[in-house]
Amino acid sequence: MMRFKRYSANLLFFILSLLFLGFFFLGERFIPIQMNLSSMPMLNSMFVVFLGLFLESIPFLFLGAIASSFIHLFISEELIQRMIPKKPIAALFWSIVAALIVPVCECAIIPVVRRLIIKGVPIHAGVVLLVTAPILNIIVFGSTYYAFQKNPEIIYGRVIICILTAIIVGAFVYIFFRKDIIKEEANKHKHNHTQHDHFSSLSHKLTHLINHITDEFFMVGKYFIIGAVFASVFQVCVDRTILAELGNSQIQGTVLMMGIAYILSLCSSADAFVAASFSHSFLPGSILGFLVFGPMLDLKNTLIMMSCFKWRFVFIYILLVFLVVLSLCLLAGVWISRGGL
Repeated sequence: MMRFKRYSANLLFFILSLLFLGFFFLGERFIPIQMNLSSMPMLNSMFVVFLGLFLESIPFLFLGAIASSFIHLFISEELIQRMIPKKPIAALFWSIVAALIVPVCECAIIPVVRRLIIKGVPIHAGVVLLVTAPILNIIVFGSTYYAFQKNPEIIYGRVIICILTAIIVGAFVYIFFRKDIIKEEANKHKHNHTQHDHFSSLSHKLTHLINHITDEFFMVGKYFIIGAVFASVFQVCVDRTILAELGNSQIQGTVLMMGIAYILSLCSSADAFVAASFSHSFLPGSILGFLVFGPMLDLKNTLIMMSCFKWRFVFIYILLVFLVVLSLCLLAGVWISRGGL
């Protein structure tokens, strides 16, 4: 029965992949015409915005699922553990480097970090991985570059603020959290992204890779669709004067965008396209708040963190990341407004 469900899921994934390719090349030309929404201009506008977000993001969602699955199955925790030294400062910076080869999903990194800390990786180094892993990878950089080609301050600002946040939060955790932060019951915690046992043959690994890509794609895809629908409704239905008031306020706009990112829980591989849809209404600092805070903290990974780490650490971590990202994005917004890059 389980094997039948798996084959059905893979077949559905293959069919949807073909449909997505058709949408990508032909969707903007044929779909609006066939649906004939001209008599409902507001619904038509929402559909056009949603379709644009959807078609632009699909390649990066697919590449992100492939990259995450490959790393998940072929990069061991032992390799990451060997990369991170025991010395505090060296561990902090090497954790940033290690973030380049760990799973890109903000949910997947939490159980990985928990296991690394249990195995002896310094707590502050593990926290740096939590902060940086969902952002510092080539897929996320590529999607951000594609979505903000004319705004280099957003592209590089996302990376710079991520690294600065990791250094500040990592240093704070090193000073104030020397004791164990792992929940006792966390050892029983299971997650879809948990590292699997090594397989005896290449064919088994390839089969499992395809299965994992399917699971990963559908998991991140459903959240992105929800986010894209929200963004399209928000852009079309919310009064432009309200958007102008919120968007022109550096503090209110940034807090609002960070809150939206937290609730939507988008995958960092494609959240740049949703952020780009807000770029005409919000200042660059607010857009950076969405792009940096969302991958570090969202609704679904908060629940996973609470199941893995002690509540006191989770509370302080959330408050600290929020304050640091907000402060850095406000500073970046002021800098960009004065000329920036």
